[in-house]
Amino acid sequence: MLQHLNNIRVVLVNTSHPGNIGATARAMKNMGLRHLTLVCPDDFPSPIATARAVSAADILESTVVVDTMEEAIADCSLVIASSARSRSMPWPMMTPPECARKVLQDVPSNQVALVFGREDRGLSNEELQLCNYHVQIPSDPECPSLNLAAAVAVILYEVRMQLLTGEQAAVPGDGSAAVGGYYREDDYWDVPKANGHQMELFYAHLEKVLTDIDFHDPEHPRLLMTRMRRLFGRVRPDTMEVNILRGILTQIEWASGHKK
Repeated sequence: MLQHLNNIRVVLVNTSHPGNIGATARAMKNMGLRHLTLVCPDDFPSPIATARAVSAADILESTVVVDTMEEAIADCSLVIASSARSRSMPWPMMTPPECARKVLQDVPSNQVALVFGREDRGLSNEELQLCNYHVQIPSDPECPSLNLAAAVAVILYEVRMQLLTGEQAAVPGDGSAAVGGYYREDDYWDVPKANGHQMELFYAHLEKVLTDIDFHDPEHPRLLMTRMRRLFGRVRPDTMEVNILRGILTQIEWASGHKK
């Protein structure tokens, strides 16, 4: 299972201190991960990051830097964000072991992103809504905020332990496989999961159609699109299902135009 670590990327959003980037690279190297993506870092490349990376300079050298979180997760079918704060609208929340089990289910067949926010305020609500699930480390309430690289290390440790201990057991007759006691849907699913880019195109199309038929008012959204994101992020449709949904939206556009 450890060969599937290459399907996991760590995404750091708007990191302010380059030392945290270097320490994250070191934690990744410790746990066998290679792919780091930075979204608008304040200071990178940096000698401070290199000094903190110790034996992980190769990870820093291959780090991808992008302008938006959407770019960072565009080809990922499973996106899990670290969130230390409760939000006004509940999102599917996991503990670190639950997060690791979910990654274990998906990583043989899908690109997975583990996303971590700014040192001082984490991820924005808009960024969190780009994710399928949130993971929260159950720290002490008197000191709930972990150092960024420490949070990364905790999550990656759990992922590595799941990959080390996960055992596959074929289920007679149905062609599926169990990994650490959990069945992987993608072992018998016929179409891959939609990735982040495909889902963003769908959400834009959905919002346009809902606005056109006067179901959605962008001036007074009332969290409609947020709830739609939560719904479809929880369902995680495959590429064919997204194509069907967009076909329905296109037909609605056509029918609405002909009735005017």
